[in-house]
Amino acid sequence: MTHKHAQLEWHDNQPYSSEFGDVYFSSDSGLDETQYVFLAHNQLKTRWQNLTEDHFTIAETGFGTGLNFLCAWKLWRETAAPNARLHFISTEKYPLNIDDLQKALSLWTSLSEFSDALIHEYPLVSKAWHRLMFDDGRVILTLLIGDANASLPKLKGAVDAWFLDGFSPAKNPDMWQTSLFEEMAKHSHSETTFATFTSAGDVRRGLQNAGFQILKAPGFGKKREMLFGQYQSSAQNKQTQNNNKTVIVIGGGLAGAASAEAMARRGYQVTLIERHASLAQAASGNPLGVLYPRLTGGETALNTLAIQGFLYTLGLLNHININNENYQQCGVLQLAFNERERKRIGAAINEYPELVHEVDKLTASELSGISIENEGMFIPQAGWLNPASFCEALTKHPNIKKQTNTEALRIEKISQGWQVASKNGMIAEASNLIIANATDAQAFTQTSHCEMQSVRGQITLLPAIDSSKTLKTVICTDGYLSPARQGQHCLGATFSPNDDDTDIRDSDHQSNLNMLKSLAPDWDKTGYDVQSLQGRAAIRATTSDYLPLAGAILDFAQLKESQPRYNAPHGSLPWLEDLYINAGHGAKGLVNAPLCAEIIASLICKEPAPVDCTLLSALDPNRFALRKLGLKRLAQTIQSN
Repeated sequence: MTHKHAQLEWHDNQPYSSEFGDVYFSSDSGLDETQYVFLAHNQLKTRWQNLTEDHFTIAETGFGTGLNFLCAWKLWRETAAPNARLHFISTEKYPLNIDDLQKALSLWTSLSEFSDALIHEYPLVSKAWHRLMFDDGRVILTLLIGDANASLPKLKGAVDAWFLDGFSPAKNPDMWQTSLFEEMAKHSHSETTFATFTSAGDVRRGLQNAGFQILKAPGFGKKREMLFGQYQSSAQNKQTQNNNKTVIVIGGGLAGAASAEAMARRGYQVTLIERHASLAQAASGNPLGVLYPRLTGGETALNTLAIQGFLYTLGLLNHININNENYQQCGVLQLAFNERERKRIGAAINEYPELVHEVDKLTASELSGISIENEGMFIPQAGWLNPASFCEALTKHPNIKKQTNTEALRIEKISQGWQVASKNGMIAEASNLIIANATDAQAFTQTSHCEMQSVRGQITLLPAIDSSKTLKTVICTDGYLSPARQGQHCLGATFSPNDDDTDIRDSDHQSNLNMLKSLAPDWDKTGYDVQSLQGRAAIRATTSDYLPLAGAILDFAQLKESQPRYNAPHGSLPWLEDLYINAGHGAKGLVNAPLCAEIIASLICKEPAPVDCTLLSALDPNRFALRKLGLKRLAQTIQSN
């Protein structure tokens, strides 16, 4: 189901919800209301000035115009330590479109620096979860599009302060439910506070029954009273992270580089170990990769990861420096070359109208610059990216130390973390370890149960000729064809499971040339001598369900000796503390690896996850081993409890 945008009316230049018949903020002064109700009554200035943890999490019901977020961001910048991070999680059932957002925020000139940045990063897609970064990752907005009562149960992470700011209970009763207050309690600890503009009896009783101490204060403007308070019922203490901020990452491809960046951004000292002389020499070493989401529609893990991973990578690219020689947002044209693709494309167009455009043959030909014989869909924000340049840009952070020409052969748990050894002995030691070296991860005893398969893929590099230089976009069918980069078009790729050879084969070049029949039927193929063509073959790590492995590692030997029940709680399982894996991305590393790196970084730092619990469980690296032990149900819910 697609989520519709908010329907607004404008009364005296202020936004008013047609859906709920209510204002978005006080007509007296929305800015003063936010500061009084939410910032002051959650004691944020004092708490942030005295913050001992390295991050703080606010959760909000009702993002609306983003005013509360902008005010919190401004106060955070003014009061919190420069190395601390603010997580702001907000739910929104009916997001504003970009024009309405811009008009609403133009009222607050004192926030223009912050509102301009929000507008620049504001999501294209009115669906899914979006993680947006500001102030070089010091402020992180996670925007959950959908009903709060559906989104919050899927959130993994603790909350330090709640902003209850949906439309009034009388006009939006569906949000102010008992289930909302119970879900708040599940994510709260002994220091969690809340504040809300309302003093409605049902809200007060609901919060009280869920374990919150309730206090009243004079309301803002015309409101008589407001509620605020703190969680008290059997309150658990806040989880704390290891103060030794060091991490080793094994593998210098996309997964390893993205993992190193996500940890370095959080202040960790990162040692990146790569067996080759430079980064991105294996599966990440192709001259060009297609950056686009392979959307299938629906609520499947594959589709959710595709859209959220794509949007996250786009956001990340806004914050790192890659030139036009190595990254072009030229758009991707996906052709409906058979009935199955026609159905898939139709579902994507219906579900993501802001992102995907339906095109007929004529429009497809105009967009691509060559003759096209199929209709399809066009994704303007997609394009191509040079993976090696991406890896280099991700690892330029001063907190990252690259250790190349070094092969990690053994890993060992020690009292304060992990050691990594080569044939010459111990090479690195850190409090955390992230394995990101594709199928080589299976050579370590601790991660040998993380199932992956090798798949050989060969690309063909076609010399650009006068008639081919008109190609302006990437075209995809069962393969892909790129515009010319450095005088060559990239065409591919073959798919050969359980094949570990990287020699260049004429037969694979011919197979790629055969793809041109659906990609570019009028392309002049007569000028290509198969034996003279250049190309590259690489081995990709894939999984049997086509989802990557991202998360913490179980002690499988101990698990086999003493099998848990199917409903065993997460904390009771035998985890290999501080060991994680980011692997198995197949041909989707550009889209999947950065988001998986962010997932792992959030786990290590005890921060809210960027994706929901359902997707976390689908990506759990232990899932295949658990299923073999007859623990299929545990595998499906391992991150949900």
